[in-house]
Amino acid sequence: MSNIEKVDKNFAVKTEIDKDGIKFYNCLEKPFEINGVYYDNGRFRRLPEDVAKTVSEGVHVLHSHTAGGRVRFKTNSPYVAISTVMEEIGRWSHFAPTGYAGFDLYSGTEYIKTFRPPVDATTGYESVIDLPEGLHEITINMPLYSHVKELYIGVDENAIIDAPNPYVNEKPIVYYGSSITQGGCASRPGRAYQSVISRRFNCDYINLGFSGSAKGEDEIVEYIKNLDMCMFVQDYDYNAPSTEHLENTHEKLFKAVRNAHPDIPIIIATRPNFYADENTERSKVIKKTYDNAVASGDKNVYFVTGKELMALCENEGTVDNCHPTDFGFESMARAFGDIIEKYNLLNL
Repeated sequence: MSNIEKVDKNFAVKTEIDKDGIKFYNCLEKPFEINGVYYDNGRFRRLPEDVAKTVSEGVHVLHSHTAGGRVRFKTNSPYVAISTVMEEIGRWSHFAPTGYAGFDLYSGTEYIKTFRPPVDATTGYESVIDLPEGLHEITINMPLYSHVKELYIGVDENAIIDAPNPYVNEKPIVYYGSSITQGGCASRPGRAYQSVISRRFNCDYINLGFSGSAKGEDEIVEYIKNLDMCMFVQDYDYNAPSTEHLENTHEKLFKAVRNAHPDIPIIIATRPNFYADENTERSKVIKKTYDNAVASGDKNVYFVTGKELMALCENEGTVDNCHPTDFGFESMARAFGDIIEKYNLLNL
């Protein structure tokens, strides 16, 4: 790990955190590991900007929201701090700021605490969390609905910092879908359903949820099919503007991914709603994609209904009869996770 701040003091992170001996490191440096996002041209992104621009204005705006982003490392520091620069911190009436702009911290699978954005934060903040004594496998989950431009990790200057243990899957699970896939309205990033699944199976993933903007466009299909993945989850029912649009894009997306990845598991889902009528034309379109795949001999495709996704919480798992609470996301994580476990889709 470089010590450029010794050469150029302008690189040293200034802090008001009251911890003797605190030292900040750029999370882009080794041994820190970044998963789910990557850094390019001044910010973290979930896919290349030039691709996002070709898909839609919505995807272009949202592609640098850090949903699914994680910083991972080991340390025996008695605390971990963050100092972050963000482009803009939004405000929503139905979404906790700890979810859309917070970072949360786990030691292994144990939730420790959340780095909470101050009420008046607009372009970033700093925060510190104390840890129990010992060596910790740290995961810092990045905000679900914010642009992160810089992130520095602070630990005791005498602490060990080491690389994390690897995930069980060398290639990530790729999730494509709506605002629900992106994580709205989890109380904090670690409660989005993909994060819950990641802790359950120690698996890597990429979150390609785009709020209001997941419509199965040709450009995003072309990008997704070329990703190196171990599994694909297809869930964009809520964003398809019409039944006709869904019919024109849903099976097309499935076939594109299947043709590019003939052996990976693919899970297809209808909108997560316990009382959704599975006999609607939209639901029939999605089920048809699955039925056609099975009829063609596909033995690694799986189907889950909105009722099954929300079975744990029924109609008490959303903030607005659409976007899940943590209870709703736990229900979704359990439904998807049980399929992964039942059919051993990660070859554990």
